[in-house]
Amino acid sequence: MREPGRTEPVSAEQVPSERVPSEQVAALRRFNRYFTRRIGALDDHYLGQDRPLGEARLLFEIAGTPGGVSLRELRGRLGLDAGYLSRMTKALQTQGMVRISVDPQDNRLRTIEPTDAGRLEVTEQNRRADALAAGLLDTLTPVQRDRLVEAMATAQRLLRLAAITVDLVDGTDPDARACLDAYAADIDARFPEGFDPSDLVRPQEVSGTAGAFFVAYEEGRAVGCGALRTLEPGVGEIKHVWVHPRARRLGLARRILAALEDEAAARGHRVVRLDTHASLTEAQAMYRAAGYREIPAYVDHVYASHWFEKRLGPR
Repeated sequence: MREPGRTEPVSAEQVPSERVPSEQVAALRRFNRYFTRRIGALDDHYLGQDRPLGEARLLFEIAGTPGGVSLRELRGRLGLDAGYLSRMTKALQTQGMVRISVDPQDNRLRTIEPTDAGRLEVTEQNRRADALAAGLLDTLTPVQRDRLVEAMATAQRLLRLAAITVDLVDGTDPDARACLDAYAADIDARFPEGFDPSDLVRPQEVSGTAGAFFVAYEEGRAVGCGALRTLEPGVGEIKHVWVHPRARRLGLARRILAALEDEAAARGHRVVRLDTHASLTEAQAMYRAAGYREIPAYVDHVYASHWFEKRLGPR
């Protein structure tokens, strides 16, 4: 698995995307400025306590993990630079809020856990945060509160999706094989007849000139995959589009499917095909919504009951 939580400088390619209208960029930035001010993120005494938001959030995460948490996991979870995390943990340690020790299972890792004083501060932090949120919501009508909560849930879902990357990896990559293993276990539980892992694509079928394999990453963790292999000149086959349960209902499967289609077009395929099982009704609905049409069987596949095809336009 690739190292999570690594912060990179913003590149010229990232600023700004020509595909995003400037007014939408401005709207998101305007909301960010308003929201960070409204919740007190700019105050070095967040919620009236004697620490800024960064330290308060770090202490909250530490206290919320029973038995302690490794600094490596905190980096991945919060997306923090190693130096910045080190400075904050040392500050909390000096203030008597946390204790740091060597992981008994791996002496290369350091774990951190709250002291009694740290737990008391987090309890008070939660009380004040609840009061702040309730105070804001109390000024709205019940209907307005429902609309706001629904809008925030939508915003969180879309921001999660926006932050997920879909990366091309070699078919032998450990994350690729781990995703396929998880996919196999998932559909083995769903198919009435079970699933034989020997039916999975082989690494050489989805690497190099033969095909491609994509892995979706959220905060450094692999949460989805999809494969492309060549059936014949100009025709590609999409296999094993899968999303981890914790990343479902975000629209990620459609994102992976689009990446596979783009890759197929870049390789000169005019058509992509796929098959799916009768029990995967949500997959069938997604393929139809994405422009696939059902066709007669193009291959004899024990787990297939529906076959689809899509003609690719110029990319």
